[in-house]
Amino acid sequence: MEDTKQLYLDTIKRAVTFLLYGQETLTPAVPRNFVQRFLFGALRTRGVVPMKRITLDREQRVEGRDWPPMALTMIGMKRLDNLQACVEDVLARNVPGDLAEAGTWRGGAAIFLRAILKAYSVADRCVYVADSFEGLPTPDAERFPADAGYYSHPHPFLAVSIDQVKLAFSRFGLLDEQVRFLKGWFKDTLPNLHGNRWSLIRVDADLYESTIDALKYLYPNLSVGGYVIIDDYGSLACCREAVQDYRAINGIADEIRKVDWTGIYWQRTK
Repeated sequence: MEDTKQLYLDTIKRAVTFLLYGQETLTPAVPRNFVQRFLFGALRTRGVVPMKRITLDREQRVEGRDWPPMALTMIGMKRLDNLQACVEDVLARNVPGDLAEAGTWRGGAAIFLRAILKAYSVADRCVYVADSFEGLPTPDAERFPADAGYYSHPHPFLAVSIDQVKLAFSRFGLLDEQVRFLKGWFKDTLPNLHGNRWSLIRVDADLYESTIDALKYLYPNLSVGGYVIIDDYGSLACCREAVQDYRAINGIADEIRKVDWTGIYWQRTK
């Protein structure tokens, strides 16, 4: 049975990262001149989207260094392996609390969280999926100087609707009452979870503002022995600054452990 569990979870990881599929895929073509813009625009009015064939860089995908056109998650295999190890640990030690993801994009990591609960027949914990489902907020550089210059306009690639994410869950047979969605900016939605207990918090929020809001509203109810996972710590200075500021303000001295080139985590000890 243990082999069957691990085979199932490995298949889910390969599916959400798109590593289960071929080495080529199609992605929308970007017009490079006026003639192409005119032609592509005319085609789109008729429901035709010009595409181009691209070869996937397997190493980039394994490491989660790309913005994949087809995958359900940007994170790579090491971060998914770490996510699995953390959840399996809290289940084995019966650390109380649900699982929370703040920033889900297409839902791949949250789908994997639900799959872990399914594999271990856990029926008394839920996966909370918090996202604007509209992309990132416009950076407020006046209040959060660390976010200055970061995506001054919403990036359409990052805006994935809640219906698209729910559809992805349903395709894996994992859209059920143990998945709870919170749509909106973290500052508006996460305070509503003040009574919830957590065993794991995963933050993939890019901006200083979004990262510190996620920690502010979720971390206080993280159980001792539970885990915090931060996705963008190594790659985005604004995220790293938010984590460092939150830890300093709240006197958190738990060891930060490196997952890969950008992901980190720590276990709450008190």
